[in-house]
Formats: sequence, C-alpha cells, structure tokens
Amino acid sequence: MASTPNSAFSITIRVEVDNRPGSLGRIATAIGEAGGNIAGLDIIEVTGGRMVRDVTVLAGDEDHARSIAARVESIEGVKLHSVTDRTFALHEGGKITVRSKAALTSRDDLSMAYTPGVARVCMAIHDDPRLAHRLTIKSNSVAVVTDGTAVLGLGDIGPLAALPVMEGKAQLFREFAGIDAFPVCLDVSSADELVETVERMAPVFGGVNLEDVAAPRCFEVEERLKASLDIPVFHDDQHGTAVVVLAALWNALKVVDRKIGDLSVVIAGAGAAGVAIAKILLEAGVGPVVAVDRTGAIHQGRGPLDVSKQWLAEHTNAEGRTGSLKEVLRGADVLVGVSGPGLVGAEDIRTMASDPIIFALANPDPEIRPEEAEGIASVIATGRSDYPNQINNVLCFPGIFRGALDASATDITETMKLAAAEAIAGVVEEDQLSASYIVPSVFDKRVGPAVAEAVAKAARAAGVVRAV
Repeated sequence: MASTPNSAFSITIRVEVDNRPGSLGRIATAIGEAGGNIAGLDIIEVTGGRMVRDVTVLAGDEDHARSIAARVESIEGVKLHSVTDRTFALHEGGKITVRSKAALTSRDDLSMAYTPGVARVCMAIHDDPRLAHRLTIKSNSVAVVTDGTAVLGLGDIGPLAALPVMEGKAQLFREFAGIDAFPVCLDVSSADELVETVERMAPVFGGVNLEDVAAPRCFEVEERLKASLDIPVFHDDQHGTAVVVLAALWNALKVVDRKIGDLSVVIAGAGAAGVAIAKILLEAGVGPVVAVDRTGAIHQGRGPLDVSKQWLAEHTNAEGRTGSLKEVLRGADVLVGVSGPGLVGAEDIRTMASDPIIFALANPDPEIRPEEAEGIASVIATGRSDYPNQINNVLCFPGIFRGALDASATDITETMKLAAAEAIAGVVEEDQLSASYIVPSVFDKRVGPAVAEAVAKAARAAGVVRAV
C-alpha cells in the first residue's frame, strides 16, 4: 500500500485533450480515483480544438505514480505526451554550481584576479598563512565529507550514490547561511584513509561537516580531525540532531511546566545521534538517562560494547537498569527515539510518567506515529515535515558554521552547541509556544542569524578563535 501522497514522489503528466468542457474533469476524476493528489495545472499549448496541459500529481511511491499515469493514459480521448518524475528532474545536472564573485570584463580585471596580480596575494599568504582566511574562499567554505557508509536510511551505498545527498547539504548551507559548501565523497575503506584524505585537502576549507559516516567509525574520525586540524569539524548526524533535540526539549518543558533537572530520559538508539543526544542532555543538566539498543538497556558490565556504547555505559544509567525499551520506559518522563519504526505503542506510552514528552525521530517512519500517542503524550515531535514540531538539523548546522566562520573559530565546542540550542529555542516566542509549536520552522529566517550570533559569541568567550 502506498504511503500518503507527497512531493518526493510527484510527477508531471503532459496530456493532450479536446478543448471542451469536461475534458479536464475526467482527468481529475481518474487521478482522484487512483489515489493521487493534484498539485498543479498548467496550459502549455492550445491548437485548434486540442489543448496540451501539464498536470502535477503527488503520489505515495514510484509504483503509485506509474499506476496514476497509466490510469490517465487509459482515458478515452486523452493522449499522453510524457511523464516526468519531478524529483529526478530537480537533480538533473546536479543541484549546485560555482559562480564567480568578481566580473572579468577587461584586461585589468584579469590581471588582478589572475596573473600577474594574484602572485602578490599568494606571497602574502606564504608570509602569513592566516591571511588565507581573509583572501580566499577558505573564509566562507565548508567541505561536506562522507564515505557513503550510512546515508540517510539507505545504509552503506558508497560515495558515488551518496553524492546527491551531499549536494543537497551543500545547497542548504548556501540557502540558509550563505556558505559555499562542496560535496566531498571519498572512496576510502578505513578511518585512517578518511582522516588522511581530509587532512590533505583541509587547506581549501574553513570548516569540515562530516556526514553519513557509519558508527563507530564516525566517532574516531571526528575526534582525530578535531585534534589535527585548526578549523571547525562537526559531525552533523551526531551534534546537529542533539542540538535541535535540546532546543525542542527546553521549550517542551515550558509547555508541561517541568524542570530539566527533574527529568528521566530514555533514548532509543545508541548510534551516532543517540550518543550525542545523551552527551548534550547531560551537559544541559538533565536527570537520569538510559540508552537502549537492540539488545536492551546499556549499562556497566554489559558486553561486548564498542567505544561509543562503552561511553554510554560509563556515563548514563547509574542505577544499572536492565531490560527492553518497553521495560525501561516505565515511569520515564521523556522518550527520544533515534532508532527505527514502530518500536513502541500507545500502551507503552501509558506506562510513562504523567505528561510524557515523545520525540520519535526515526525517518521516514517514527518509533510511534503521533496519531497513536495523541491524547497520551503532552508533547510530540518527529523528524517529518508533515507533522508539527519537526526536529530537523537544518535548524542547526548552517547557523553553527556561519557563526564559527564569522568568529574565525578553530573548533566547535560544547558551549557553542549549547548556545546554538538556546538560540533555536529562543526563536519561538513565549506567547506562541504550545504543544504543537516547540521548534521554529526550518524556513523561519530568524533562525540562522540567531544561531550564528550566539555561536560566534560563545566561540569568542571560549577563546577558540584565531587572530586574522
């Protein structure tokens, strides 16, 4: 059964019909009966008694889209010209490009931008390398780096297939923070190769955004790069999610009138995001935290554990609770899910403390659908755009890097992440705050500048900035 029709599976059907009343109605009826939603109608051409139209239709999946098109084609008197997959069309030729900032219209322009004038700038940087952060693209550039081992929910699909995602990330950097970001998809087979490659290309960039690198490799890679490079390194799958979760939690607490230190939190999922969420919540002063993986609650003495899960065993679950997710959820105040679909049901939410907060962030299918938790949970958030309270990393990473670059930061510290979370939460004004509005829209133009300002201020206060 197809999922709810949405833009990700939308198509444009170009049809030719008789230019008379009722022709369009028959097409609309057929699309509706096939379960599609019409999102747009455009007249392309009218010739004699015939009309060519583009009909944009939302479908639930690829098979559903094909069945809708076939249904339209079967209508008597309708000639099907073409069917265009709008998502593939958007990616045609790639989603980003490089543009010149300076016009080259004369010999003078060329002699300053390139030879011989550029030699003076090269030597200035040679004499004082800090000038690269002022006089080159390094001042406003981020490498979006992946090895393709953990792409979205697709898994290890390799660096080439990961390229559309990294292009999309670069596009978000430009749209939401004015940063020139470049997709860097690396064909490597180990943490050593990944680290070495990024180190060798680092002179070009002002920051490194690690993306879709599988755990536990991602933890080692980030730590090593942070130690070896003098530019900000940030694994967004870890920290971006964590920052937005904390921002949402702060505002959710205002809705239920609770204090963060009084909360008990269960985290479903002990991968990159789960570990980072645990760290930032503990840093923010949350109460007891228990992380759960497929085997059950993570605790001291449970083995074998990889490096990241060992950290969780040492820093969370002080009571040594054991059991499955459903068992440790009893009496908890907050569930943060970064794991997989349908892990808990309404009956499990009822065993939690009063006024529970549910962040079910697995995509595309959350740990519990909001419809199931409605009327039981006081606040519900997901990672999806078709429900209220979308926990989306785009609220975080553009502003964090914008602030880091503006401050000439050499690192992204825990205090900078906390500042980012506070800034995101602060965009939602007190008189607007409600159970269905605890985080701002990703399209709220106030978010990026607010995060950037807070992060830059925190970087300067922490002294992790270079003199340029």
